[in-house]
Amino acid sequence: MRDRYDVIVIGGGHAGTEAAWAAANALRAHGTSADPRVALITMDPSRIGTMSCNPAIGGLAKGQIVREIDALGGMMGLATDATGIQFRVLNTSKGAAVRGPRAQCDKDRYSCEIQRMLAAHGLIDVIAGTVDDILVEGGACVGVVLPPGCGVVEASREALERDLREPGPPHRVYATRSAAPSSTLQVLRGRAVVLTTGTFMRALMHTGADTTPGGRVGEGAATGISACLRALGFELGRLKTGTPPRLARDSIDFAALEPQSGDDPPQPFSDLTDRSAFPHLPQVHCWETHTTPETHDLIRANLHRAPMYSGQIDAECGPRYCPSIEDKVVRFADRSEHHVFLEPETLHSDDIYTNGISTSLPADVQDRIVHAMPGCARATIKRYGYAVEYDMVWPHQIDATGETKRVPGLFLAGQINGTSGYEEAGAQGLVAGLNAARRALGESPVRFARHEAYVGVLMDDLVTRTPREPYRMFTSRAEHRLLLRADNADERLTPRGREFGLVDDRRWRAFEARAAALATLRSALAAKRRDGKSLTEWALRPDIPATTIGEWLDHAFDAPLVDRALNDLRYAGYVARQAAEIRRQQELEDASIPSDLDPREIGGLRTEAVETLSRFRPTTMGQASRLAGITPGDMTLIALAVRRRPRR
Repeated sequence: MRDRYDVIVIGGGHAGTEAAWAAANALRAHGTSADPRVALITMDPSRIGTMSCNPAIGGLAKGQIVREIDALGGMMGLATDATGIQFRVLNTSKGAAVRGPRAQCDKDRYSCEIQRMLAAHGLIDVIAGTVDDILVEGGACVGVVLPPGCGVVEASREALERDLREPGPPHRVYATRSAAPSSTLQVLRGRAVVLTTGTFMRALMHTGADTTPGGRVGEGAATGISACLRALGFELGRLKTGTPPRLARDSIDFAALEPQSGDDPPQPFSDLTDRSAFPHLPQVHCWETHTTPETHDLIRANLHRAPMYSGQIDAECGPRYCPSIEDKVVRFADRSEHHVFLEPETLHSDDIYTNGISTSLPADVQDRIVHAMPGCARATIKRYGYAVEYDMVWPHQIDATGETKRVPGLFLAGQINGTSGYEEAGAQGLVAGLNAARRALGESPVRFARHEAYVGVLMDDLVTRTPREPYRMFTSRAEHRLLLRADNADERLTPRGREFGLVDDRRWRAFEARAAALATLRSALAAKRRDGKSLTEWALRPDIPATTIGEWLDHAFDAPLVDRALNDLRYAGYVARQAAEIRRQQELEDASIPSDLDPREIGGLRTEAVETLSRFRPTTMGQASRLAGITPGDMTLIALAVRRRPRR
């Protein structure tokens, strides 16, 4: 096994896979090394890309993030399109800025597709093993230490292809290609390291009073990394998340339930997906049921047996916006029921995911909760829900590039930064992987602005607002959401991705073709007249649907393209005002704050402001202005101190 890599990624979840993919693409495009390589280290290679909880991708704001990951050359959109079994756009009754594409996936095929893409890349080595220590020399991260016996493994391409093609349990087999000696520690050096531990750092699973070490059923915990990070001086916290019970399909009375269908025709996530051959897999229904007042009484009577309420869980907080059913019952005491969605997990098994009743209550209570729901009186629980508590790093200690402020060369991405969700993890992984590669290449870091992407909103929120609960993205978090629609992600980000080496020739050609088609469509709308008005004028009327405008055109255009052109026209006035506001703010937003500026030396600065600046260490004036506890008066003093510093 080689002992040196350009970028080392630890963790094979959604953050780790996007980080490895982005780093490898950037190295391939701009690398000067004759043999650029990325190492992806994971405890179990066959679990790479696993959907630990809900087998779905996207949703409100999250769907926009997936579109942005795709526009920047990432994996998630392509893997979703290849393995989706139901596609829906949420919020279609509202404006385009808050609509969110979502897909239910075959979870086994999804992880298989991620593994297939990684195996086909050519610059990524998958290493089976755990990381015992992070190697720091001269104050910077220069590699990792692996226990004896770790080594590079290869997937069976034939098995991966068979898993994607044929229904049935996964056949994935990884064979060791090269390994370190079984009796010695292995030092793996790299120019940058990306740490993506998910929910595995010192993880503990809870079902009632029963506890098991591990971050996911059937897998262990990463125990050494927490101590290593503490030794390096990082502040750690502890959070909690959870998952609901899984039911057997044939034990549910679906006739008593309301089916939930996907869109017809469905819309893919990725700009590279061939619409003529989409969708790739059979499409399925989901179903809606609900809890009952009797269920809520049962939960209240057993709160003392719930680990979060009994004191058994040591975590500071659970996910506010995806809470357990016991949290919902306590926080929304006036509600007599809560929606529960029954969602198929794969095409080859009868596992049904109960979206809406995440819980860590004991098994006997879970039985009664499930059986009280309409359609589930005789349901068989195949796997009980459980909570996971795990260590994380408070994200005020990272920059918006993902790089830690304390240890240059060490990047963090995913749930280790206090976030929740596959999409948020994937976005952070892409940013961290890109910047890790740029550090390895000696190039300047990349940050995405809040007006450019939800990815930029996410990273900025993490470094300016320490989450005390797992962070989840919403459209309401983006003040420029009119600019950040799902349908224009390519226009906003693909040129930037091309600049950074993330966008390959195939994607770039597709982008140019789509841009040309959009320009032709806009010209046609302006030229074609109906009842004395141009179609551009007709398009401004919200009561005229896109399908009607499309029918009035002389030539057939792709329906999503027509919809996008109309959205651009209808939002144009609002977008112009937002753009003007962004230009006014840009000078403040981009002004950098020297890393060695000591807040204690800024004359007249309030004690609270000194403490806040010392804790968060913002890199720009824009970041500083969004910190809680920083006033306009403080900003004036900070700006004055920056201007007075001698140029270097």
